Amino acid sequence: MTRDRTTAEPTAAEATAAEAAGIEVRPAAGHIGAEIHGVDLAGGLDAAQVAAVRAAVLRWKVVFFRDQRLDHAGHVAFARLFGDPIVLPRRGKASPAGHPEIETTADRLELGGRFGIKHDEWLRRRRHTLLRGWHCDHGARVDPPAATILRAETVPPYGGDTTWSNLAAAYAGLTAPMRAFVDGLRAEHRLGVGYQPRPGDDAYVRHLLDHQTATVHPLVRVHPETGERLLFVNGYYVEQIAGLSRPESTAILELLLEQATRPEYTVRFRWEPGSVAFWDNRATIHLAPSDNAHLDHPRTMHRVMLAGDVPAGVDGTRSAAVVGSAPGRW
Repeated sequence: MTRDRTTAEPTAAEATAAEAAGIEVRPAAGHIGAEIHGVDLAGGLDAAQVAAVRAAVLRWKVVFFRDQRLDHAGHVAFARLFGDPIVLPRRGKASPAGHPEIETTADRLELGGRFGIKHDEWLRRRRHTLLRGWHCDHGARVDPPAATILRAETVPPYGGDTTWSNLAAAYAGLTAPMRAFVDGLRAEHRLGVGYQPRPGDDAYVRHLLDHQTATVHPLVRVHPETGERLLFVNGYYVEQIAGLSRPESTAILELLLEQATRPEYTVRFRWEPGSVAFWDNRATIHLAPSDNAHLDHPRTMHRVMLAGDVPAGVDGTRSAAVVGSAPGRW
């Protein structure tokens, strides 16, 4: 039996572990997010520190470190303490050649640029509703990453914040009849859902057709480490709830996504150079910034993702790939 981890206060065991490791965990919001102080990520972590950071990630879903001096090698070494870094077969030109585990983003999204779409148009076509931008990383895969570690190199003096939401708190906040209803449902997650094509030939649509990725995931996922039930929805990938009509599915998904992104379940982080965010990709969705595209300030971030498992639902049934992915194969 696991305790209700949506409550704000840490357990005595968690507090003792942090104290033993010589670190301080400062909660940032009532349901999600904490800053960790007293640890130098570049200097290496001992076993007690690794255990305390892992416990904080599981408890708070996303943790933040300030004023770190990680280089690419140190970033990968830190990630290896918590899992197996994923090596992506395709990365943008800005990503470091000598570190295949790292994906680098610049101040303008590379993906749109590859297909001749300017950043502001990309956002309009990809995020044409208020909730569309919320996502977990690679949620259309059969084995989404377990965690992501994002490091800030250059950030604008204002704008560019990232927001995360706690999917365990969102599930717990549903009424009992609604929880019972969604526990047994499954939904298809597909790459490119909701993208509004450009008139005429659209290179990105052709890319999506050539690289389709889709998986049927449980609508409620059970966390493999904490046992929490998670409302497994997001705005980027979810296509339709299996077994429901299109109108029924649309209405239910909108309700659940609104539930998942209620302000009380979220935390917003102001990046600084040297900031690091480490989040549980199984238990959160996040919203990348869209308020800095018009600003003449660079935003360069480096990301490492950790390999994840195939999600399991309340009844133990695991996700099933439809097309485009297989466990452990990137």
